[in-house]
Amino acid sequence: MPAEQPVFAEERQQKILAMVNAQGRVRIAELVTVLKVSEPTIRKDLSSLEESRLVRRTHGGAIAVHTQFERTIAARSDLHGAAKDLIAKACLAEIVAGDSIFLDSGTTVQRIAEMLDQVHVNVLTNALGVAATLADRPMVRHTLVGGSVRSLGGTLVGPVAIETLGRFTVNTAFISASGFSKDGVSVADVAEAQVKQTVIERARRVVLAMDSSKFGVQDFVAVCPLDRIDVVITEAACDDVMAICAEHGVRLLIV
Repeated sequence: MPAEQPVFAEERQQKILAMVNAQGRVRIAELVTVLKVSEPTIRKDLSSLEESRLVRRTHGGAIAVHTQFERTIAARSDLHGAAKDLIAKACLAEIVAGDSIFLDSGTTVQRIAEMLDQVHVNVLTNALGVAATLADRPMVRHTLVGGSVRSLGGTLVGPVAIETLGRFTVNTAFISASGFSKDGVSVADVAEAQVKQTVIERARRVVLAMDSSKFGVQDFVAVCPLDRIDVVITEAACDDVMAICAEHGVRLLIV
């Protein structure tokens, strides 16, 4: 193997970090093959990234490091605001007159509701914010499902919500998530995951509206494998995310 160039260490570590964030985890053997350097070099890179608290070392590789608490809707609404606006506008292009759609509780999906005006559409939602936004839109007919109020997410969840959702079928479900990796889509709360799972079962098409900060995250509760998602709409994606989407037959729309 040719001598390795220390000058490339920062560039190499950025590539490692991108792979970890896209996939959720990487193995040393995979990094050796992709980056064409020795195993000791990879171990040194991983140690450096761990010292910077960018990854967490595991036996044989590393996993992504992300915050483990869920922010309130208000705290999340201003994060990545420009990206969320672009994503929401692209989602509007996926809606046609007379459509039946589901809008969930994510802050990006909330922006879809705020922009949804000059089109006749049936909206089903479990999000209090979405329902309030659509209340005075004459061209939008919307139904708010019942259930237990989850104040942190501004949503209705639980057995009543699940039972109600089972009565409906929608053309397109626009859902959000806090995690996206090769292992699937995930969120922070069990009750939210159950609602999303039910909606996915009742939708003819599922669109995941999500900014790129969620890529590589494996949050607390699994929602579904990637092959249950039809479209991902985001503002940016690295090569690894593109490859993951292609492998699972997910249409990736970068706006």
